[in-house]
Amino acid sequence: MDIGARLQLVRKNKGLSQRELAKRVGVTNSTISLIEQNKVSPSVSSLKKVLDGIPISMADFFTLDLDTGPADSPFYAPEEQPDVGNNDIHYYMVGQRRPQRQMCILREVMLPGSDTGEVMITHEGEEGGVILEGRVEITVGDQVRVLGPGEAYYFECRIPHRFRNVGDCEVVIVSASTPPTF
Repeated sequence: MDIGARLQLVRKNKGLSQRELAKRVGVTNSTISLIEQNKVSPSVSSLKKVLDGIPISMADFFTLDLDTGPADSPFYAPEEQPDVGNNDIHYYMVGQRRPQRQMCILREVMLPGSDTGEVMITHEGEEGGVILEGRVEITVGDQVRVLGPGEAYYFECRIPHRFRNVGDCEVVIVSASTPPTF
């Protein structure tokens, strides 16, 4: 997916200039320009920050043009789980077409060496998950722990947090958060 072109399209559809979006987000307009030209690949936390300035959710940003079937089906095949991730972290969203979702369920796949970014993530709500494969370093506030298969986490999302694959294989996590941030 061309993140830069999609960002430019969404920004223009919302009637925002690069300068206005940059001002809302607290970055330079050259930063927005570099992202739109695909000269800079934003981390998940950086992209979320930019999208919050529009405002548009990560899910809406990545699935604007998807029509994946009827909204009333409770089942989602793999091809009906859009990847709302970025770079080396894939977030396969369950229930994207469900109207008025109250939570977000993701199957997360983190490639070796990937992380959610230097800037810690904060948002409203709670988040929890179970590690299925690999080893992931999770930072929540001033607490850091490396978790492996079968281990889990649960925290308040207003506390700054970060995820980092510290192993040499993929990390697979099933997570849920409320309210939905994707």
